[in-house]
Amino acid sequence: MGKRKSSAKPPPKKRMDKLDTVFSCPFCNHGTGVECRLDLKNSIGEAFCRICQASFSTTINALTEPIDIYSEWIDECERVNSVEYDDDD
Repeated sequence: MGKRKSSAKPPPKKRMDKLDTVFSCPFCNHGTGVECRLDLKNSIGEAFCRICQASFSTTINALTEPIDIYSEWIDECERVNSVEYDDDD
């Protein structure tokens, strides 16, 4: 009698790299000045610079990550700058 064939092991799962939680400040350009905090209980996300004290707050949900808050801050800065630039014309 022969042995039973063992089934092949499934391939190992790929690990996701951790996303950053510390970013560069859009105002003072300090490399690691901006820190993001998530308050899921109150649904508020806050990004603030420890160097120049600039801050940004937004509403969040359960899937929000610190990079999302920082990206929204950068987008808002660009939007404000483009509106100011359009007013100068």
